[in-house]
Amino acid sequence: MKEKTSTIINEMISYYAGDVRRINHFLKVFSFAKSIGELESLEDDTQYILEIAAIMHDIGIKVSEKKYNSSAGNYQEIEGPPVAKKILTKLNFDENLIDRICFLIGHHHTYNNIDGIDYQILIESDFLVNIYEDEIEVTQVKTIKDKYFKTKAGIEFLTNMYFKK
Repeated sequence: MKEKTSTIINEMISYYAGDVRRINHFLKVFSFAKSIGELESLEDDTQYILEIAAIMHDIGIKVSEKKYNSSAGNYQEIEGPPVAKKILTKLNFDENLIDRICFLIGHHHTYNNIDGIDYQILIESDFLVNIYEDEIEVTQVKTIKDKYFKTKAGIEFLTNMYFKK
């Protein structure tokens, strides 16, 4: 049986207790990922993997900040999968689902060799949130759009958010 995404959200809110910024970040990434995935008509299993990965994508930040005094993406990719695997195993997730979710968490700041639509949408969703949160200049947003956005829904979201006034 698949755990509800609300169960994972609850786990992650507990994990990030007191860190409202991080909680709001993953909730926004999850919302974009869910919406883009549905608009792109993903298969149910792929959509489910995408949603769980979106909720958990930054789980490595806490360990990275303690271990390296940094939340840099490369550290998140190293430290996130073991923490996610522990939680997903505790919740009795299927090993194949755990493997793919952990792969996505371990690559969500790696923008080459994107090997699936779930990976592509996770990248786009994180960019949609990070562009706003990091106050990225519109000229850089254009480059991000051209270089990293591939889905019709993701491109439409980005265009409507940053290029229509």
